[in-house]
Amino acid sequence: MAQGDDDRTDTRGARGNPALTSRAAILAVVVCAIALSLAYPVREYVAQRRQIAELKQKERVARQQVEELTLRKQRLGEESYIKREATRRLHYCEPGARCYVVLDGGGDDGQRPRRDGRTERPPWYETLWRSVEAADKAR
Repeated sequence: MAQGDDDRTDTRGARGNPALTSRAAILAVVVCAIALSLAYPVREYVAQRRQIAELKQKERVARQQVEELTLRKQRLGEESYIKREATRRLHYCEPGARCYVVLDGGGDDGQRPRRDGRTERPPWYETLWRSVEAADKAR
């Protein structure tokens, strides 16, 4: 009996393997089909999340710029700030005040030396006036 039982288990085992293999193949095909059908939507989801993160960063930068411009607008509404900027940028001198412009007699290359050794461009009106003078000399 033991021999007959061994024969039966061998034939069942041999038949059992192809059945499991075909089931495994079908399962693998189904898993691959599901993976392929989900690959594009997942890729799009990831791309959209990345785009959302980039847009949030741009929004943060834009909000910061708006805040800076709002503060600048408030400062421009103050008369003292306007006077300070006119004096600093345009070398404006109020009536009755004595203002001096110190000319260092340095080279006329359009650059001014600064305290820290770097050069600074002169105001636009000086550059304009120099170009008018240079054009007048050419005649």
